[in-house]
Amino acid sequence: MTGRTGRGGARRAAVAAAIAAGTVLATPGAVAAADGGLPPKQPRTADLAVGSAECVTGEQRPYVRTVPQVTARLYGPGGGQPGEASRVRGEFEAWWQGEDGAEKRVTATTSTMHDTTPFSWQLPSTIPDETTVSWRVRAVNDDGASAWSSEGAGAPCEFVYDRTLPDAPVVTSPDYPDDNTWTPGAGVRGTFRFAARSEDIVAYAYSFIGEPPKMAEPGPDRSAEIRFVPKAWGVQTLSVQAQDRAGNRGPRTDYTFRVAREPAPVAHWKLADAAGSRSAAAENGSAARAGTGVTFGAPAPSGTPLTSTASLDGSGHGFLTPGAPVVTGTAKDFAVGGWVRPARVDGTRTVLSQDAGTARAFTLGLTPVGSGPAWSFSVGGARVTGGLPEAGDWAYVLGQYDAGSGTVRLYVNGREVGEETAAVPVAGEGDFQIGRARGAQGYRDRWQGEIGDVRAFDRIVVPGELTALATRTALRVGHWALDTAPDGLAPETGGGAPLKLGAGASVFRLDDDPCDIFDPDCVQDWPLEGDGHLGLDGVSGHAATDAPVVDTAGSYTVSARVRLTDDAPAGPMTAISQGGEHGDAFKVRFDPENSSWDLVLAHADEPGAPETVLSRIEQPDGGFGVGHRVTVVHDASANEVSFYLDGVKYAEGGTAAFDAPWESTGGLQLGRARTAEGWGEQLKGVVDSVYAYEGVLSETEIRQLP
Repeated sequence: MTGRTGRGGARRAAVAAAIAAGTVLATPGAVAAADGGLPPKQPRTADLAVGSAECVTGEQRPYVRTVPQVTARLYGPGGGQPGEASRVRGEFEAWWQGEDGAEKRVTATTSTMHDTTPFSWQLPSTIPDETTVSWRVRAVNDDGASAWSSEGAGAPCEFVYDRTLPDAPVVTSPDYPDDNTWTPGAGVRGTFRFAARSEDIVAYAYSFIGEPPKMAEPGPDRSAEIRFVPKAWGVQTLSVQAQDRAGNRGPRTDYTFRVAREPAPVAHWKLADAAGSRSAAAENGSAARAGTGVTFGAPAPSGTPLTSTASLDGSGHGFLTPGAPVVTGTAKDFAVGGWVRPARVDGTRTVLSQDAGTARAFTLGLTPVGSGPAWSFSVGGARVTGGLPEAGDWAYVLGQYDAGSGTVRLYVNGREVGEETAAVPVAGEGDFQIGRARGAQGYRDRWQGEIGDVRAFDRIVVPGELTALATRTALRVGHWALDTAPDGLAPETGGGAPLKLGAGASVFRLDDDPCDIFDPDCVQDWPLEGDGHLGLDGVSGHAATDAPVVDTAGSYTVSARVRLTDDAPAGPMTAISQGGEHGDAFKVRFDPENSSWDLVLAHADEPGAPETVLSRIEQPDGGFGVGHRVTVVHDASANEVSFYLDGVKYAEGGTAAFDAPWESTGGLQLGRARTAEGWGEQLKGVVDSVYAYEGVLSETEIRQLP
């Protein structure tokens, strides 16, 4: 037994020595030891890779920009079957033709490992560039070597190491030249062309300031063309790099151009004409003839530059038209929009449209969706819907077709609603219509309500412009500095309704109770804002107006600065509220159980009505410091409510959907709230600098409140 083992070991040693010396060349039959041991299986080309590229021979060989690592899956005698793991080592070989015409070869042998382990070889740095390199691999164990991966049905793997960078591209644009001129404007799509001299360009990497990087694929002439819509006016830079098939990117070309402000709309009617007019004057485009069902001088949305609008009665005579198209070539970018207030939201009702024979090229308006109405914009056979139109409520609606993406979008009050939808425009250059849409039997789907500030664009309406068009400036309806309270009345700074102080409430002024600040026994309070603040005793102290200050069924913003003087209140303490007979349309309170400031909105003026609550964790301040500014914002157009603490609205829990507003009948309250037992949740602390607005303050405006 010992002798036989020794002779077998000698044979294996001889085979191993022959393999190491390169004299054992495996054939498809492989080399096996005389004692009947089996050599590994031949590697498959499908299991070989150059970096992340597959093993390929010929024109499809990969080009790489760094000296690669090649990898292989090797198989022992069991062929990698479950339970058949074997230990093998890999022999790699690479070769190429040198500059002198002679073949060059390099080899490497790995350590012995299980054949379930990937085998790899980092090729040496002596690999030449711009040269086709071939390589192959075989598996070896103590009983022999497999066939090379290139033998039989296999083939050598090839790659080219390419470290030559492509040239810097040349960038040109007929629309936005790099020549210090301001053209043509934000929202106007422009074409840019990239070209490079290198013959192996496969892509161009490019980016505009403020935009994510993108790739452009070149055509047969190795140039590429992109289209871009600037989203704002100003100096813009386009950065471009050419990329070759090895992944090398060449020097960057920075192309600087100047984007002018947004061009004026191609058609614009304010619809603020004098009562009795039979046409609407055009800011741009042609005057629009008005049917007898149109009445000028109707109310305008507050907080906008509009002074009046046109009211359409929903009859066959309630329309306006310039007798010409406003959008020519609907396969290009365009947008239409305006301020609207529907008197009715039943059925399909048209704000704006353009004729296309006996049909329409596009329609903006409202339409039934499911169990209720929705705003709608249609182009060709595509339609996007969204939002919640309500009779008597103003909204800014705008529909937009983006020729670059071939989609339509719908915006209500500056926010995109519905889902972006693919559309194929129809050829339609008939008359533009306000208040009606063309059908096979004539005009139909007539608007009933107000329309104002109608605009049509032959470009994209950019985000900042859309925000400006749809914004209603909040109107301040109350500001109480709480610095004085003659005869128990804290005046409103604009001469509006005062806050009437109840028992347990007083205005503190620094000069009312001075003491020597150098006296160690002097404990001096300081006003939160200005010369004084309102102090509340937590028992009966409060201040209130006689009537509501904000319409809680509409959009409003209410804010106050509050400081607690009770470190451990026994129950919730309300800083500010406004409600009705049984509950509060809104209240802001401190909840000691959760150590949080809460915004609470009852869904109805009924005992036990459901509530929406937004909370912010915050420790009581113990009567020191400047307290906290609490701000509640109700955006009726978006059916949302937001809560800010010290000008910050947290992404988590800072905003909630709210579709149950109601109009409160009671006055604005400081220091108390409605409870099941009557007035309660009395605040022990101080309140100062109270603001109330009709409309929605922006986040920037909220942060700027003192």
